[in-house]
Amino acid sequence: MTLITTLLAFIVALGSLITLHELGHYLVARWCGVKVLRFSIGMGKVVYSRRFGKDQTEWAISALPLGGYVKMLDSREQDLSGLPAAELRREFTRQSVWRRIAIVAAGPLANFLVAIVLYAGLFMHGIEEPSSKLGPVAAQSAAWTAGLRSGDTVTAVNGKAVASWSELRWELIQATIDKRAARIEVQRPERGLQEATLPAGSLNESDLEGDAMGKLGLVLARPAPVLGKILPDGAAARAGLLPGDLILAIDGQAMADGIAVIETLRAAPGKTLEVLLRRHGQDLTLAVTPDSEKGTGAEAAVTVGKIKAEVALTPDMIVMASGPFAAVAKASGKVWDTSVMSVKMLGKMITGQVSLKNVTGPITIADYAGQTARIGLMSYLSFIAFISISLGVMNLLPIPVLDGGHLLYYSLEVLTGRPLPERVADIAQRLGIGLLLTLMVLAVFNDVLRLLN
Repeated sequence: MTLITTLLAFIVALGSLITLHELGHYLVARWCGVKVLRFSIGMGKVVYSRRFGKDQTEWAISALPLGGYVKMLDSREQDLSGLPAAELRREFTRQSVWRRIAIVAAGPLANFLVAIVLYAGLFMHGIEEPSSKLGPVAAQSAAWTAGLRSGDTVTAVNGKAVASWSELRWELIQATIDKRAARIEVQRPERGLQEATLPAGSLNESDLEGDAMGKLGLVLARPAPVLGKILPDGAAARAGLLPGDLILAIDGQAMADGIAVIETLRAAPGKTLEVLLRRHGQDLTLAVTPDSEKGTGAEAAVTVGKIKAEVALTPDMIVMASGPFAAVAKASGKVWDTSVMSVKMLGKMITGQVSLKNVTGPITIADYAGQTARIGLMSYLSFIAFISISLGVMNLLPIPVLDGGHLLYYSLEVLTGRPLPERVADIAQRLGIGLLLTLMVLAVFNDVLRLLN
């Protein structure tokens, strides 16, 4: 079922975004009076098609699902001899350069508009996210040295308000990429507004590939480790632990949250531990011996300790909701910031400041599509919005065969007053295809490595 969910989520996400991208080209081409011969979802051989409308446009599904295209009446691709003058006026290259720019730009623009609509809808509906409250700050970490402490709630980074963990992470990553210090404002219990500064260089670009927040010493604030359901056949029940018990310490080590409890128990299979807990306002100590069990997944060969008791893990959550106008403004800002971030990361990959391991392909996209679909509709729609932005940015890259390459041609035509020579365009087209194939091979290679790891 997991594989089926992943495949369906991937097909729906990518298929809908490709369709909307090509619809952007199609609608603007029709608006400009250009005749559209075929609208295809997929590349290569047509496997199914039907013709509709006055122009008998062929609506097709093609064999290779990664992509799509709109085929217009074009003298570079078809023999137009014998066509009446009225039809020739609808040929693509006979349009003004500004109309051609509008037709080509409409695809990426459609992707950005889709992302704005999705994000605006999510912001209006309200998104439940972990708050920007900090959990235990690792001693001697960059965050600790800057003065951040457990229980602080971050309210702004470099003057920009933040309320959720994702917003905090985004602003810190932005500061890292821009090589700026991060001036952090926090609300501290009983002390009010405080300020801390993470110096530029607290994170390197290479740190962004993993747990960037963890490398700074920051973790989510989680509730106190209170036990929930106790299974009758587990070590917790045998030791006399009860639902509602608050775990204070294990073998003298204070337990800040449920994660600390779980990690301590997992690391002690078969070892008797002294657990200090608070029950109904009174402290008492119980001896608990975690059962030895085989781990799961990547830890299948490892023996871990388990006591078969639930422990509170859900982080401090908030609901992020906005009115219609504020939601559209916020969504537009998010699309812009994400696009700029994507371009900066591409530039750093080209210059070698960020690893090419960050180039991802269809396998990774499918994996994330499946994961977000299983989490819930809000996460899945947010994922689709992000991928839509990525498609828009990618298609605007000045690479021949992509929309950005054609826009570069037409921009040169605006500047010089004449179209690019066919010979030059043909060579550029071949180079562009070679570059795209290289990027695809790299992306799939990275995907396979992630899968194996």
